[in-house]
Amino acid sequence: MASGARKLIVTADDFGFTRDVNQGIVEAHRSGLVRATSLLATGAAFEHAVELARRTPSLDVGAHLALVGMPSALDGRRLPSTPGALLLSLALGHIDVYAEMAAQLERILRAGIRPSHLNTHKHTHLLPLVLEAIGRLARDYGICWIRRPFDTPGLVRTPAPWGARVGVSLLGLLRKGFDRRLARHGCRSTDYFAGMLMTGRLDASDLIALLMNLPAGTTELMCHPGRCTGELEAAPTRLKASRERELRALTSAEVLCALRRAGVELVSWREL
Repeated sequence: MASGARKLIVTADDFGFTRDVNQGIVEAHRSGLVRATSLLATGAAFEHAVELARRTPSLDVGAHLALVGMPSALDGRRLPSTPGALLLSLALGHIDVYAEMAAQLERILRAGIRPSHLNTHKHTHLLPLVLEAIGRLARDYGICWIRRPFDTPGLVRTPAPWGARVGVSLLGLLRKGFDRRLARHGCRSTDYFAGMLMTGRLDASDLIALLMNLPAGTTELMCHPGRCTGELEAAPTRLKASRERELRALTSAEVLCALRRAGVELVSWREL
C-alpha cells in the first residue's frame, strides 16, 4: 500500500485502563498528534473511555485485545500474567483465545463502538496461535486492519537497553510468518511501524526524528500517553510517569512545528 505520500497514524494504547490515562489520550488527540486509540474492553475505566469516545467522535477507536494481565471478559477471572504464561496456557489447552477476544470485541460493540482496527495488549498476537485466532476474528467481524508490531530500522535513534534491542531484533524473525498469516486471512496493516523500542522512553526528539525520517507510505506509531495521578500510580503497570512525558512530547509546539515542516499527513485507520 506504499505510495509517494508520507502518512502517519499515531495510536495511543490502553484506552480504558484508568481514567487519568483516558484523559491524557483525549488530550493528546485534541492538542497533539494522536489520531487513534485502542480500547481495553476489560479495563477498569472502560465505561469512562466509552463516554469520552462518544464526546470525541474525531478520535478513531480500535480494540486492544487483552490475553494477559487483565480480567477475562468471559468469566472475570484473571488471565495469564505474562506472554510466557499465556504460551503455557495455550500449550495445555487452558484458554480459548478466540472466545476470549470475541467476548471483548462484543463488549465494545455493545457499547456502540465499531472498532476500526485490532491490536493486542503486550503484542500477544505475535504468537502464531493468537494471530490465527485474531485473523479469524477480523474476518468474522469485518475488521481488516491489524497492527504489525515490528519496528522499522532507522526511524528513530532512541537509546534502549541492550536486552530490549536484542529482543526486538529476535521478534523480527517472526515477520515473514506473521505477514503470511495476515494475508491468508485477508487482513491488512501499515507499511511501517515504530514504538516498540520507544515504549516508556518516547520524547520530543524521538518524534521529530521520526517525522524527518518517515518513508513514503503509511507508518503506525504506537504510544502510551496519559495523566499520572493516584489512580494510575496504584495500577499494575510499569508505565506511569512516562505517560506524562509522552503526553508532553505528543502535544509540544516543537513537534507540531516539525510535523508541518516535514509535510507528513496525520491520518487514522478509518481513513485508509
